[in-house]
Amino acid sequence: MATVAYRRVSSISQSVDRQLPDEKFDKEFEDKISAGEKLRPGLQQALEFMRPGDYLVVHSIDRLARNLAELEQLIKLITDSGVTVQFRKEQLNFKPAADPDPMAKLMLQLIGSVAEFERSMIKERQREGIAAAISAGKQFGRPRSLTDQQLKSLRAKKRSGATTRQLQDEFNLSKSTVNRLTAKRKTEEQLELDAIPEGNQHA
Repeated sequence: MATVAYRRVSSISQSVDRQLPDEKFDKEFEDKISAGEKLRPGLQQALEFMRPGDYLVVHSIDRLARNLAELEQLIKLITDSGVTVQFRKEQLNFKPAADPDPMAKLMLQLIGSVAEFERSMIKERQREGIAAAISAGKQFGRPRSLTDQQLKSLRAKKRSGATTRQLQDEFNLSKSTVNRLTAKRKTEEQLELDAIPEGNQHA
């Protein structure tokens, strides 16, 4: 009988060290990949390694799957092979199919449903935030490009004293884009000035 740990984080830059930090296992597997990815090499290796009587230990249910349907499917696959699944955070144990725990199954459905609801609410708030930002004039995606004539006009108005805010509104650009375009022009003009012999600069 082996005790196997599975850890997952969503990107290469994240660390799995905070998941099951104080426990010793016979074998450990990990993935640094989004739960939405179908191919998770670490999880696949863990499934191939485990044998009837083994225990698969996972920090929390969201480390194993991203939605309730996938979670139930994975747990059924694992327990049907004779392996017990344990989630430390939720304190849930799912025993092999020959010895099911009805209460654990009920808790899984409740927790999974709440997790799905929370994710849907987060996405809804993100959509509302983006819509509000667009209504307020904020741009998303790549900056809009200007024609040569528009660029000359932008720089001329900046030299004439137009504020960055005024230029943002007139040309439908972000503050950083206006600053970048006008600063670039200033540099070019300085280079042209520096190229003139010193005695002729004020001619």
